[in-house]
Amino acid sequence: MPVHSDSHAHLTMEPFDADREAVIERAREAGLRHVVTVSSYLGDAARCADLASRHDFIHFTAGLHPHEASAWTPEVARDLREAARRPKGVAIGEIGLDYHYDRSPREAQRSVFREQIALARDLGLPIVIHTREAWPDTLAILREERAESIGGVFHCFSGGPEEARRCLDLGFYLSFAGPVTFKNAGGVAEAAAYAPLGRILTETDAPFLTPHPHRGARNEPARVVLVAARVAALKGIAPEAVGEAATRNLETVFRLPVS
Repeated sequence: MPVHSDSHAHLTMEPFDADREAVIERAREAGLRHVVTVSSYLGDAARCADLASRHDFIHFTAGLHPHEASAWTPEVARDLREAARRPKGVAIGEIGLDYHYDRSPREAQRSVFREQIALARDLGLPIVIHTREAWPDTLAILREERAESIGGVFHCFSGGPEEARRCLDLGFYLSFAGPVTFKNAGGVAEAAAYAPLGRILTETDAPFLTPHPHRGARNEPARVVLVAARVAALKGIAPEAVGEAATRNLETVFRLPVS
């Protein structure tokens, strides 16, 4: 069976409450070697850690999404640190900047982004980056905080080839999600074709961003195979090659034992 991996899903979210275990089993049956369940909202990191502890192929991250940056306190920082230290914690994320919704003030977003990069450095973990309509500030903060020393992933990569080049030059990996399969993928598709196979990951961002042809339905990790197939088509290679490379790359960036 071809090997695949989902570098970014949100398995603790409410849309999975009714059938979470069935979703996880379908991921296993689809050939996924790894799923990383990603913390984003306040209090989610411990739930992610609990879920990962019950499944051999699931790891987790601990972080606060930029939407909730205004909720940052020393207590939140302490809780994230404690969760990230639990077994199978592989990164600090998702963290970054979102200037599309501005659900937290931009200055708070920038400050909390820096705080969490510092936390990652202190714990020796990579970071998982969310950036939306905030490329200049995101890249500037990564440079100023010397984030290349810890590395990480741009989740659901949304830029074009130029943004891809800048991220790659900083030493980061690019993770492609459902939007690369959309008819209006544009620059994202160009970036997937441009990025070296050795620096690409695949993800679902489940329950969000369901790939074509299932747009409108709830997403789940098993559908990462559709993302890999589209990236492969853009590169003119076999889907199996993308699945295998994305799995190796995930193991590298999150420092997992090589399977």
